[in-house]
Amino acid sequence: MAKPRILVLRAPGTNCDHETSFAFERAGGEPQRMHINELLAKPAAMREFQILCVPGGFSYGDDLGAGRILGNQIRHHLADVLREFKAAGKLILGICNGFQILMRSGMLVADDDAGEPATLTWNESTRYQDLWVHVAAAGEKCVFLRGIERMYLPVAHAEGRFVPRDATVLDRLRGNGQLSLRYADPANGASTDAPLPFPINPNGATANVAGLCDETGRVFGLMPHPERHLDRVHHPRWTRGEGRDPGDGFAIFQNAVNYFVA
Repeated sequence: MAKPRILVLRAPGTNCDHETSFAFERAGGEPQRMHINELLAKPAAMREFQILCVPGGFSYGDDLGAGRILGNQIRHHLADVLREFKAAGKLILGICNGFQILMRSGMLVADDDAGEPATLTWNESTRYQDLWVHVAAAGEKCVFLRGIERMYLPVAHAEGRFVPRDATVLDRLRGNGQLSLRYADPANGASTDAPLPFPINPNGATANVAGLCDETGRVFGLMPHPERHLDRVHHPRWTRGEGRDPGDGFAIFQNAVNYFVA
């Protein structure tokens, strides 16, 4: 069977596209990096791919807020082709800034009559945080997390705090199985709605949410960077004997590729 083709979408300020492309290639896919201007000029190019990935970085410098400009470009110029992409059973992944972009575009949690039901806003510390965190997968819905229980991954962001508009939105997302990745206590592996302290929850996210999927489980956004933990030597304490091959993040890319080839 042919390798699935992955579109790794970049914009001015994107800085994780090469690493993300490498992760998909190593997992057995065929990635292609594409600038947003190329896609805007030819939206039909989306039909040539099975997976869309929006990687991390600082798209457009996050000048109007993290992911806002690229999210609006997608919302106003690519919504039709992306709806077609989703309807065809294809996969969409957003990592860090990509997660923010998927939220701003409405591709992950659709707008309702009151506007955006949830957002990613400034960390509770009001500062950029760069550290490693434990996360736990929740439920069976998310394609990217199949077979994954726990991961140890790095985060690097200033606007990663998940905040729903109200408790009704949170209950709906939970009921739909969309709260698919949570920050977890390394001592016992548990992650609940009860607030976890910094640095276990690095941004103060409501319900300790580190990642969300859509209603289908085929669109997924997460704040941690799985492409930065593909090998044992990526683990920050690998010289002390910690870590394993492959690294924890690799399974996310393998799951995406396997969805089309297994």
